[in-house]
Amino acid sequence: MAFTGGNNILDLIVPRRVKMRTRTHRQQEHTMNQTFTVTGMTCSHCERAVNQAIRSVDPQAQIKIDLPSGKVEVQSAQPREMLAQAIAGEGYGVA
Repeated sequence: MAFTGGNNILDLIVPRRVKMRTRTHRQQEHTMNQTFTVTGMTCSHCERAVNQAIRSVDPQAQIKIDLPSGKVEVQSAQPREMLAQAIAGEGYGVA
């Protein structure tokens, strides 16, 4: 096994491909799909604000926003309540 030059002790112990599989498996294991109905989103600025609010709670979240319907689909490991509070904190209604 070759030294990869990383600053992490695991670089010396665990091969890189094993570490990557483990992280991906853990993320998928705890991820939940949540659908929110968000009122007040009318433009791309609103879409960006909601996106950033969700990412402030979970930077790894996968987000799909449909402006006309107000539907926001989020795949995240964070609880629904935390995501909803982040969106509401931007001034939007959340159901």
